[in-house]
Amino acid sequence: MPAVSRRYFFALLAISLGAVACDSARAQQDPLPSWNDGPVKKSITDFVAKVTTQGGADFVPPAERIATFDNDGTLWCEHPVYFQVAFALDQVKAMAPKHPGWKTQQPFKGVLEKDMKAVAAGGEKGLLQIIAVSHSGMTTDAFSKSVLDWLEIARHPRFNRPYNSLVYQPMLELLAYLRANGFKTFIVSGGGIEFMRPWVEKAYGIPPEQVVGSSGVVKFQMGADGKPVLMKEAKVEFIDDGPGKPVGINRFIGRRPIFAFGNSDGDLQMLQWTTAGTGARFAGIVHHTDEVREYAYDRQSRIGKLDKALDAAKAGGWTVVDMKKDWKEVFPPAPATIGRSP
Repeated sequence: MPAVSRRYFFALLAISLGAVACDSARAQQDPLPSWNDGPVKKSITDFVAKVTTQGGADFVPPAERIATFDNDGTLWCEHPVYFQVAFALDQVKAMAPKHPGWKTQQPFKGVLEKDMKAVAAGGEKGLLQIIAVSHSGMTTDAFSKSVLDWLEIARHPRFNRPYNSLVYQPMLELLAYLRANGFKTFIVSGGGIEFMRPWVEKAYGIPPEQVVGSSGVVKFQMGADGKPVLMKEAKVEFIDDGPGKPVGINRFIGRRPIFAFGNSDGDLQMLQWTTAGTGARFAGIVHHTDEVREYAYDRQSRIGKLDKALDAAKAGGWTVVDMKKDWKEVFPPAPATIGRSP
């Protein structure tokens, strides 16, 4: 090969290898690798860049970078029943030997006989009875242990995996991406705060003090051993759903979020509250469209109904994630462990 040709050849080779290296570096730097490229992913990265660029018109100081996320259906799966309901049903079965009268008393009879039609017939009143007996009459420490014990042994009926492994990989990446850019991430969920706090830090990197949820009355008292305990009572204190979410944010966080994600009509008011603030704002909705890898549901679903919020998203220009189209992966291959958030 002539000298000039060799130099030309090696120059082209160097350029080619350099391009490959750059492409590889860009791939490694992708903060959201489980999100398909497109307008949804771009809306997230553009927003983060906009509010974190020092000197930019939309710059937001780190202290004000508050991001709130619903849990059920937004950070983890919520079908065929809310996972806290599955926990409550299993707790009733475990407690049944000490309550022989439940064999003939609804809704407990339906639970023990696995007659979900009978349980459903009890409506909200029956569900509240199930929640009351399975979530009260014990210390907060004992309840936390019962949740963690259940997560160790319980398996999802379709996926045959631990419930807390059915978190969404793309949302784990989003949480980590936001925290890497100075955001403080919170859960704002209609689920029970005492049910979520024992496991969310390991699953999402969100510590228990950054969880806002529905709560029951807790009472301080001295235990039989003379040590103080907190006892869970069968009384509702606060419902963190629908219009309760902005109230909970104001009460427990004290700052209006600039970034919020939900998946159902129960998140509508949180998204409205977030976007009503001044400056740059982001509202996102996870739309469940993937019946193969997860579930497909929206306007007619009894669980995670997405109707009014879907219309509001269109009218307000909010970001709507099409799970089937926008996510390369839905669940991680194994239970995730994410580092503690700030």
